[in-house]
Amino acid sequence: MSLERIFKTLVILGLSQTDARMYIFLALKGPDRVASIVKNLRISEQQIYRSLKHLQDRGIIVSDPEIMNRFSALPFEEALKLLIRKEKEQTEVMRKTLFSTWKSMMKKKSKTK
Repeated sequence: MSLERIFKTLVILGLSQTDARMYIFLALKGPDRVASIVKNLRISEQQIYRSLKHLQDRGIIVSDPEIMNRFSALPFEEALKLLIRKEKEQTEVMRKTLFSTWKSMMKKKSKTK
């Protein structure tokens, strides 16, 4: 699988382009500090922190409790499993919501006949 395909898949699974770039960078390079991430990805520090928060909220990036401003990525296989599981959960919620809405519309329609 090419890096471009991995990037596109991460975006399809709900990551922003910046989040996907940052995850891939950390997954390939290993633990790194914010200053280095800013320098290597050429993204503003503000965007880096925002993206790190998104990725931490998703559980695929973790901060190093011993070294301030140092972050690492979960192994790709684990991150992919988490993202796919989240996507499945969201799809199931959407399916249930849409089905409920559809049933409600059908009841209203049958009452007006």
